[in-house]
Amino acid sequence: MHLPRLLFAAPMSGSGKTTITAGLIAALRRRGLRIAPFKCGPDYIDPGYHALAAGRPCHNLDSWLIPPDQIAGVLARRSAEADLAVIEGVMGLFDGYAGDDDTGSSAHIARLTATPVIIVLDARAMARTAAALIAGLRDFDRRLQIGGVILNRVGSPRHAALIRDAVEQTVGVPVLGYVPRHDALTLPERHLGLVPVAEPGRWQEWLDEAAARVEQTVDLDRLLAIAHTAPPLPVPVPTVLAPVSGVRPVIAIARDEAFNFIYPDNLDLLQAAGAELAFFSPLHDTALPAGTAAIYLCGGFPELFAAQLGANQAMLAAIREAAAAGMPIYAECGGLMYLTETLIDQHGQAFAMAGVLPGHSRMTPRLTLGYRTIVAQAETWLWRAGETVRGHEFHYSVWEARPTDLPPLYACLPDAMRPQPASEGVVIGQTLASYIHLHFLACPSIAERFVAAASTFVNAQ
Repeated sequence: MHLPRLLFAAPMSGSGKTTITAGLIAALRRRGLRIAPFKCGPDYIDPGYHALAAGRPCHNLDSWLIPPDQIAGVLARRSAEADLAVIEGVMGLFDGYAGDDDTGSSAHIARLTATPVIIVLDARAMARTAAALIAGLRDFDRRLQIGGVILNRVGSPRHAALIRDAVEQTVGVPVLGYVPRHDALTLPERHLGLVPVAEPGRWQEWLDEAAARVEQTVDLDRLLAIAHTAPPLPVPVPTVLAPVSGVRPVIAIARDEAFNFIYPDNLDLLQAAGAELAFFSPLHDTALPAGTAAIYLCGGFPELFAAQLGANQAMLAAIREAAAAGMPIYAECGGLMYLTETLIDQHGQAFAMAGVLPGHSRMTPRLTLGYRTIVAQAETWLWRAGETVRGHEFHYSVWEARPTDLPPLYACLPDAMRPQPASEGVVIGQTLASYIHLHFLACPSIAERFVAAASTFVNAQ
């Protein structure tokens, strides 16, 4: 399968990859090209910007969560009918699972997919030193094709020219353009990164500005020529699931400003397994979708909307009633917080939540993040005891006042960041909750089990 493609990486986080990538996608879309957007790593927020720019979902390429031999196939399958695939990297180019293991890094994805890499270099406060940085990135792993450089946040055309001359004359890597520093391109941030586009904001105006500035000073034709040097990808092999027979059960998916951390692949796999998906808002709706047979409470920022969530007593009651009736409920991170008795936000204010889980969730200054290998601890509608899967967590909250006799959902195996094993999550009736986020492509059978559990609930009514 011939697919022109580019991967935009950087020496470090905060270099402006998201702005450059989204602006480029929007600029190329203005030319009439169909762009398939992707994001390296487990990130939920940046893909929203790229989906807005491309007018189609942005999919994650994470070679730690998803088996590496599947990554090229995911890229090919999700780029069907596209003219170009554009991939934004994660953190620094070689930053992956550990200091001695770049699994999951931008470089690993580039190698697995034979994708040319474009370096986005934050050029503030440097000139000739930029050439040394580019030389180091190129020479660290010669298996990568470093196709070119885009200079970001330059002070002037003269500044850009100084760096271009140094890089091209001493390293031989082409500088394909630059984007000047400008306040209009600054994106709002908070404790978990950028503000999601699911929240109200001037996102389209920002995107138009980014596209216009990329068009003015970046050589799009040369970028496209580099993209066309990528070799063919293997023909994608679809993930085959066994859909449930009979009526398609309704799985209610939380989706609004407070809850929007969910992978498109997870939704697609649930549909492929026979589910009818119905989206609802814990913020704004007063009832679950008609015919709901299971609930998926994904992550997000419930702490920022705790007052509104707590004021929506009708929805909280509906969630409690569903749990009491034995409806399968699966909750990740922010979904777990919503199910506790009380959410204590970053200002120390407490708000009543659903109360399906005893205890309270409390925001802290400490970030917990990293990849996790987890082992199911109990036979549930989603897991068989002893099954192992990979996931990740990324949160500032903790679950406190949890009774010690509650059965855990998982055991987290020791790793470089957590040298001691730890229990994680909980099983209460048919409710499964955890801080761990899962990408269903890591274990597609769980989509089948999710739908089967929903179907069983329908048949029992």
